[in-house]
Amino acid sequence: MSPGRLHPRDTPDPAAPPIQTIGLHKFFGDHHVLKGIDLKVRRGEVVCVIGPSGSGKSTLLRSVNLLEWPTRGRILIEGIDVLDPDVNLDRVRTRIGMVFQQFNLFPHMTVLRNTTIAQENVLGRDKEEAAAVGRSMLERVGLSDKIDAHPSQLSGGQQQRVAIARSLAMNPDMMLFDEPTSALDPELVGEVLQVMRDLAESGMTMMVVTHEMGFAREVGTRLIFMDDGQVVEEGDPREVLAAPQHPRTQLFLSKVL
Repeated sequence: MSPGRLHPRDTPDPAAPPIQTIGLHKFFGDHHVLKGIDLKVRRGEVVCVIGPSGSGKSTLLRSVNLLEWPTRGRILIEGIDVLDPDVNLDRVRTRIGMVFQQFNLFPHMTVLRNTTIAQENVLGRDKEEAAAVGRSMLERVGLSDKIDAHPSQLSGGQQQRVAIARSLAMNPDMMLFDEPTSALDPELVGEVLQVMRDLAESGMTMMVVTHEMGFAREVGTRLIFMDDGQVVEEGDPREVLAAPQHPRTQLFLSKVL
């Protein structure tokens, strides 16, 4: 089935949470990475996920759009069971934008072309429409003057903003960010976080794996602390960061704040 056709099981339910996981487990060999994650992200929420390296944060995020296939459990995207073999997964994935640690831009293509190729190949837009959307999204992230540049001519922060614009050009209903500033020099982090703040203010549903506690405190609507493949603590970001309840959260935050 092509991405353009809509199977009845692919029809989103506007009343359903944009993202829900139920009893989500993931093994890599004998390594139990996710241990029964139950998570519900409501529309317009900015859920920030923190925790030590190896806690399962990125695996959880990558499982949401099935870049990692869960060992067992369920994943619902706007009420659609994405593990149903009859679901058109490509169609569902177009509703989810994802931004990685690395920018993954095509080095031989211009900035504008990096934002249009998926629109044309996946969404079936013609070149003119794709270019108009790409220019609009690049303007949104403050890079309208760089449309003819190549990635090698941009700073890391600018390249990450192009990656965000590329995702936004697909008109996603939600955005996933996997430590989007971790590969950046410190002085470039702010420009990427500002774009993410603007997205949050526009009402975009977001899941953000991050080490940026200031962003989580100021922009996040919910903070999730993960350790050893489990959600250990969650709540209002300001409350969790100021007065964590679980000893493991207390220990982690004592080292990073």
